[in-house]
Amino acid sequence: VAPFERSADSGIGDAVFRRGPLVVAPHASWRGRTIDALTRTIDGGPPLARGDDTSRGAQTTPGAMARQRVGTGFMTGVKVIDIFTPLCFGQRLGIFAGSGVGKSTLLAMLAGADAFDTVVVALIGERGREVREFLEDTIGDSMAKTVAVVATSDESAMMRRRAPDTAMRVAEHFRDQGHRVLLVLDSITRFAHALREVATGTGEPPVARGYPASVFTELPKLLERAGPGTEGPGVEGRGSITAIISVLVDGDDHNDPVADSVRGILDGHVVLDRTIAEQGRYPPVNPLSSISRLAGKAWSVEQRALVTRLKSMISRFEDTRDIRLLGAYQGGVDAELDIAVRQVPLIYEALTQAPKDRPSADPFSDLARHLKSKLNADAGD
Repeated sequence: VAPFERSADSGIGDAVFRRGPLVVAPHASWRGRTIDALTRTIDGGPPLARGDDTSRGAQTTPGAMARQRVGTGFMTGVKVIDIFTPLCFGQRLGIFAGSGVGKSTLLAMLAGADAFDTVVVALIGERGREVREFLEDTIGDSMAKTVAVVATSDESAMMRRRAPDTAMRVAEHFRDQGHRVLLVLDSITRFAHALREVATGTGEPPVARGYPASVFTELPKLLERAGPGTEGPGVEGRGSITAIISVLVDGDDHNDPVADSVRGILDGHVVLDRTIAEQGRYPPVNPLSSISRLAGKAWSVEQRALVTRLKSMISRFEDTRDIRLLGAYQGGVDAELDIAVRQVPLIYEALTQAPKDRPSADPFSDLARHLKSKLNADAGD
């Protein structure tokens, strides 16, 4: 027996009664509210209205051939994402980062995208001090269409294990109403830690860096529930769940078991680089290590060619950084490198974006204007 509440006082010999499965019954009025893993309000507001109890069956993953195909691309307003790793409705994207690199800030910027009818935010294992700041200051005006599910770091492993499932059920409810839903889960790693704590408590042996095998069974079961809804007559099931999942990599090791497992399930990954953050470039996205497997649905032919060219220039620039620091670089020897040295710092400057900056509606045009103005100014000097 594993209690949800740490204060539960039970022991050997106590009678235990089976009360059936926990029911999550979402309702349209839940938007704008903050709840815990058991759907109890924690925002000081009135009790939640209860929807149709049949929503408890929504946890079944849609069949592979019954799903709709992934939809069209949309703009997040974050320039570096929209250029290098564009997203489509129904996509599942991972944000991979070590602690303190800017993961939560980027998630908040993405959560503010105007393309969605409903946003579901799951904060798993977060510091209690940061929850209210994140929802009120960072999510801000988007909170009116947001349902927040919170399980802080001091709550039991069962609550942290339960919260992502609750958030997914809420997202599935609104998807089945025809909504385009954005699910933000921060973080899947702390969900895996809770799974590990519960599994090892039952005596399950570890198989990979302390993680039992059941952890790697539960991860795809949760994440596969996100994505496009099912096809069929009527509105029901016609929505989609676009999932943005943060992955906290232990010790900045992007190949730890959880990160490696999740990377293979998702439809793309964005890598946040501590070195880039230390240079003061935010969001600290490494465009060379990041990929969107559905970018082809979002890019035009011209945009694809431009991104390929940009990545080539950035690669040349970064590969020769040590040579240039040693003073061994000489202009005029390699024309491609000369272009990279002149333009890549301007590209980095154009992609820098703070949370309070105006979202970019056309990042490719913004980048072109910035490069043109800077290069013309340099030519004038």
